Amino acid sequence: MKIVVLDGYTENPGDLSWKGLEDLGDLKVYDRTPQELCAERIGDAEAVFSNKTVISKEIMEQCPSLKYIGVLATGYNVIDVSEAAKRGITVTNVPSYGTNAVAQYTMALLLELCHHVGDHSDCVKKGAWTSCEDWCFWNYPLMELAGKTMGIIGFGKIGQAVAGLALAFGMHVVFYDAFPFGRESLQNGCRQVALDDLFSQADIISLHCPLFESTKGIINRENIAKMKDGVMILNDSRGPLIVEEDLRDALIAGTVSAAAVDVVSTEPIKADNPLLTAPNIIITPHIAWASKQSRQKLMDIAVNNLKSYLDGNVCNQV
Repeated sequence: MKIVVLDGYTENPGDLSWKGLEDLGDLKVYDRTPQELCAERIGDAEAVFSNKTVISKEIMEQCPSLKYIGVLATGYNVIDVSEAAKRGITVTNVPSYGTNAVAQYTMALLLELCHHVGDHSDCVKKGAWTSCEDWCFWNYPLMELAGKTMGIIGFGKIGQAVAGLALAFGMHVVFYDAFPFGRESLQNGCRQVALDDLFSQADIISLHCPLFESTKGIINRENIAKMKDGVMILNDSRGPLIVEEDLRDALIAGTVSAAAVDVVSTEPIKADNPLLTAPNIIITPHIAWASKQSRQKLMDIAVNNLKSYLDGNVCNQV
C-alpha cells in the first residue's frame, strides 16, 4: 500500500518517528503541501494523511486510487466527508489525544493574565527591580482565582478537564453544553446553566466547544454585552468562535478586561487581524495541543486507525 503524509511537519518536526506508518506500507512524508500540488502528491496512493491540507471533491476526482483518508487532528473540516462517503473512501480522525495538554495550556493562559509572569520577568532582567526603592513591585493588578467563577462553553473531555483544574484552584464552575449532563456533574461541583446565565455569572469564560454553525461567532458584540463588566475570555478551541472585531472593541472599551487566544480566524494569523492591535491580549500560535506527549499519542492513534482499517475493523471513522 502506498501511503502519503501531506503535511507532517507540525505533527513530527523530527522528534518523533514515522516507523509505525512505514511498517504498514510504502510511506512518503511531505513537511507541507501547497494546495495546487495536493492531487499530484497523492497520485496513486491508497491512503493519505492530512492535518490542515484540504482534500476536496476535486482532489478526490483526480485520485481514483484513494481509499483511506486519515486526519492528523480531531477536527476534520478540511475533508469533504460527504464526497468521501459517496466514493467509499474511509475517513478517520484522532480524538482525545490532547485533553491534558490543552487543559493545562488553558490554565497557563489564565495564570499569565492573572500575574503577567513574563512581563515581570522581562522587567527584572532590564533592571527594574535593581533600581526599585522597595523590596518588590508589580506593574499590573494581580488576581487570585479562588472564589471566581469559571464559565466553560463546551463540556466535552477538554472542558471537563479544565473544570477539574479550575475547581482545584478554588473556583466555582458553571458550564454550557448543548448536551444535557446528569447529576454527576453537579456532584463534581459544576453546574450546567443556560448560555445567557453563563454570560452573566462568569468572571472568566473559556471556550472548548466544536466549531459548528451554531457556535460560530458565539463571542460577539451582542453576547459580550450580556457578560460581567471586566470579564476575561480564553480561547484555545477554534478561532472562528470569536468575532475578532467585536472582541477587539470590547478590549479597547475595557468591558472585557483581558483575553488570551491560541487560535484565530485564519491561520497563520494575517497581518491585519484586529486582535493584533487590541490591548490586554495574549496571542499564541496554536500550540495548546503540541506537547511532545500529545503528538506521540496522536501518532499512535493515527497508526492504529490505519492498521485497524487494513484489518477490516475501522475505528474513529467520521
